[in-house]
Parts: sequence; C-alpha cells; structure tokens
Amino acid sequence: MNWFQELLSNPFLLIGLSSWFWAQLIKTIIHAIVTKSIDFTRLIGDGGMPSGHSATVSSLATAAALVYGLGSFEFAMAFIFAIVVCKDAMGVRLETGRQAVIINDIVEAFNSLASEKLPEAKLKEFVGHTPLQVIAGILLGVANTFIMYYCVL
Repeated sequence: MNWFQELLSNPFLLIGLSSWFWAQLIKTIIHAIVTKSIDFTRLIGDGGMPSGHSATVSSLATAAALVYGLGSFEFAMAFIFAIVVCKDAMGVRLETGRQAVIINDIVEAFNSLASEKLPEAKLKEFVGHTPLQVIAGILLGVANTFIMYYCVL
C-alpha cells in the first residue's frame, strides 16, 4: 500500500477531518442565518459556533478511547491534547479576539479625528470561542466519532 492510500485509509485522520468539516459547515450556516448573508470565508475561518478546533480534537480523543481504551497511552495523549486546545480556544484566543475589537475601534476613532491616518490594517476579530461554542464543538466531535466509527468505517 502506498503512502497516499495509507493516509486516506487512516480512520483517525478521517474522523478528525470530518468533525472539522461538519463544524465549519455548521458554523457557516449559523453565521449566514444570523447575519442574513453568506460568507464562504467562514468555511475555513476561526471563531464562531461551533468550535472546529474542539470538534476535531474531541473526535480524536473519542476515537482513541474506542479503539485503544481509556487506559491507553493513545487516549491519554489525545485527551490531554484536547484539553489544551479547548482551554486555549476559550482563553488566549478568545481574549485576543476581544482585544482586536477594541484596537480596531481605537484605530478607527483615531483616524476619524487625526490629520495623519494610521495604517488600515484591521485585526482579525473572529479568533477564539466562548465556552458554549467549545462545548458545542466537543459534542459535535464526539457524536461524529460515534457515527463514523459505528456506521461508516
């Protein structure tokens, strides 16, 4: 079997990528409903409901638990990795997005008052996730893993 066939037949990769795909698709649909406009950049964008990061890592941890068991090294690694990623999404990345909103507002206010303008480099505001967005991502990842594991793979 060549490396490409091995890659495409890796159930952990397929489960993780499908969880990320579903999270991004749902995120795009929710964003379109809320804003009443379609923004296809949401398909690959950060932030929003549900968390694609959380869906991906929780699906990997769930798959490791199903395949190797809860007492395995593989599950322990995936679970710790998932905790770090989910915590980071709710912590540093969420705060970064909040700071970007404030900095963008400051630059806009300064530019409206000053004769010399600051560069028009708008910071990315969709970066992190609220706890609800992370929980939704985790639930999506776990559900997708069970569906993929028992019905597809």
